[in-house]
Amino acid sequence: MSSFLPLISEENEALFTAVNRIGPVVLSAQSSVLIAGSPDHPYLLFEPTTDPADLETLVDWLNEGIEKLILPLSWAKDVIGSIPPERLVLLIDVANVSAVSDKVRSNVSGVLLKTPTLDLDFISSIAKFFTNSSIYVLQTSGDAPTVSNIRQLRGIGATLIIPSSQITLEASSAKQINIADAYLAPLVSDRSDGLYPTIVSTETGHSLGLVYSSKESVKESILTGKGVYQSRKHGLWRKGETSGATQDVVSIRVDCDSDSLEFRVVQHGAGFCHLNRESCFAEASGLPALERTLASRLESAPEGSYTHRLFNDPKLLQSKIMEEADELCRAENKEDVAFEAADLFYFALTKCTAAGVTIADIERSLDRKAKRVTRRAGNAKPQWSTEKKEVAPPTPAQPSADGPITMNTYDLSAVSPEQRAQLLRRPVLNSGEMIQKVRPIVDEVRKRGDAALLEFTAKFDKAKLSSTVVFPPFAPETMRLPENIRSSIDVAYSNIHKFHAAQISAAPLVVETMPGVVCSRFSRAIARVGLYVPGGTAVLPSTALMLGIPAQVAGCKEIVLATPPRPDGSISPEVVYVAHLVGASAILKAGGAQAVAALAYGTETVPKVDKIFGPGNQWVTAGKMLVQNDTDALVSIDMPAGPSEVLVIADHTANPAFVAADLLSQAEHGVDSQVVLVAVDLKPDHLAAIEREVEAQALALDRVDIVRQSIAKSNIVKVANVDEGVAFSNDYAPEHLILHLENAHDQVARVENAGSVFVGPYTPESCGDYASGTNHTLPTNGYARQFSGVNTQSFQKHITSQQITPDGLGGLGPVVATLADCEGLQAHANAVRIRLQTIQK
Repeated sequence: MSSFLPLISEENEALFTAVNRIGPVVLSAQSSVLIAGSPDHPYLLFEPTTDPADLETLVDWLNEGIEKLILPLSWAKDVIGSIPPERLVLLIDVANVSAVSDKVRSNVSGVLLKTPTLDLDFISSIAKFFTNSSIYVLQTSGDAPTVSNIRQLRGIGATLIIPSSQITLEASSAKQINIADAYLAPLVSDRSDGLYPTIVSTETGHSLGLVYSSKESVKESILTGKGVYQSRKHGLWRKGETSGATQDVVSIRVDCDSDSLEFRVVQHGAGFCHLNRESCFAEASGLPALERTLASRLESAPEGSYTHRLFNDPKLLQSKIMEEADELCRAENKEDVAFEAADLFYFALTKCTAAGVTIADIERSLDRKAKRVTRRAGNAKPQWSTEKKEVAPPTPAQPSADGPITMNTYDLSAVSPEQRAQLLRRPVLNSGEMIQKVRPIVDEVRKRGDAALLEFTAKFDKAKLSSTVVFPPFAPETMRLPENIRSSIDVAYSNIHKFHAAQISAAPLVVETMPGVVCSRFSRAIARVGLYVPGGTAVLPSTALMLGIPAQVAGCKEIVLATPPRPDGSISPEVVYVAHLVGASAILKAGGAQAVAALAYGTETVPKVDKIFGPGNQWVTAGKMLVQNDTDALVSIDMPAGPSEVLVIADHTANPAFVAADLLSQAEHGVDSQVVLVAVDLKPDHLAAIEREVEAQALALDRVDIVRQSIAKSNIVKVANVDEGVAFSNDYAPEHLILHLENAHDQVARVENAGSVFVGPYTPESCGDYASGTNHTLPTNGYARQFSGVNTQSFQKHITSQQITPDGLGGLGPVVATLADCEGLQAHANAVRIRLQTIQK
């Protein structure tokens, strides 16, 4: 049981950090300071209201990690039975105790009593009424609590809730109590020297040693977050003060008798023990020992060694994890299961270590999963399911490293409506799940700016930087290129510039809607734009061209490019050269959701932008979708663009080599890309020729490992005629649509949904990707139903104006006044009538 619970309802980062070390934190649902700083054990308090309980929202809070909900009595009947009792605390006033039914009492884990005075006898009687429930007390008089109040309440088994306005990091006063004084109030010692035995352990609860604490040492630890103890001989012992082996305190807990403590810490330096080892109880074993070993190997594994390859070859590590998971599934007796599970743990922890994930991070994730109230159905994903399902076409298992490279084939005439719908889906994660994954990254960049940006760049891009942004003029050596590449970029720049410049409409639209009433619309450039240029598995200067040129043509005042740096911290010279051509005002050396967050909110060095453009993986897409819905960011996005995709419609005239090449040109983008071939009445030998070409051309590619995985998720859909093929394509709404059809040009008019269309056998999609002039930043994942590809007008906003003469208002005014009266908006009508009276005079 905690000494007290703080009720946080105002911004105070230092106070929040301190109280989070010592136990649960109560947050007010009515306050704007909600989930500030992500408390470790948050309770959420809802004040009484006339509104009904929103069960779905409450369950969402629990799924997000809220430990307990404190709900008013009026909501109890709506939530009992749907929310586990151990997650519910009942909020009641002293006058309402008798209104609590037996059903309510037996379905909550505690009660929060709001009372004007701390009447111990009355509180004690209520505690007896709520047998086996935790009792919390919130004094409503506004009087600051005392150490005696806390101690007396703990004596009767109750816990005081103290508003943050009454807690201070300074010395206790008549209006506020010091946080450490409040925490230490109920502690007692059974030792003659008054010290408290203290177990020091790691974040994961593995013991480091036994020490002693005093009230002074505990107070200092709470306030500073550093490991401070009491030496029985030398007074205060600030761990690491001389050795450098310091400790960061994660949490401080009191045992059930309030006479001993547990400190959970992050140990730095040689270790806790004076023998320069991690623990006084010998070296760590099991998973903690493996974690230390892997962390050491990550830093020191020799170049070319197996361990070095595991850390630096994601494909090899993925293969080992898949291999060990399969062997674990096949193991039957106890010894084999233990042996194979250990192998799987080893390679899984290797991946975690490479990604900067610790066992403590894993346990926090497990804790969050354990707190979820709603559960998934528990079904395996299609590619791993061992059950046959009627609804969706089967998805093949993970392709082997040397197996055939084949697509999945379906006959549209033989599938059910449900199966057809499944064929229209992309092999990507749920956007809601991805947004939850990127939210902590976005929040950290928003909160800590450049410091978080540098940390994430080191973690995800494996580049340790000293600065985040490069500003023009860009050094000539950073954009030194072979002449053939430079000249190719120049040609592409010219073509793309021509096409996008033609999209500018200089003259405003002016319409006289009735005599004396002139309406107009004119365009203005969006002032500050952020352009995301992917740089993960491929260098993409083409994307810099496609985004930078329309921004330049539109007249944007500030153009910020964001692109992941290379491991040495540099940016590819091709991208720097394009940044120079388009007049970029800055280059942000970061990728992923962290780059999106920096553009959306700005940091100490990264300029904030008004709109973010550019394709990316699912992390980038989720980050863009998250920030555009945050009103504090005040940023929009071009579209929720995700992994690349192409749909090819081919008939008997199609050249198999051309079709295969077009499919592979998108399949090589990434493992989450998808390509679709709609085969229009193709003969078996023609279709087989295309499939042979796909495998033969794929095996000749450097990125064949990526192609293996994307092709395995890709489909051939057989249709009877062109009408069926175009209809399927319109439903699929592809990013790229390629027409390998007889008289292909005649079919363009029937295309309703597509990002960009490539017509005929000599129009490869690659030309649109690079240099024909059209833009390659296009809607994916079916969003071509609602979105256009990026164009010059994407970088502009349109403003309307109107000018009305007295005669014009004479004709229009009565219409407006009548409609305003109809809607009951008298001030609107008056704004017209007061002018009409002037005109009539």
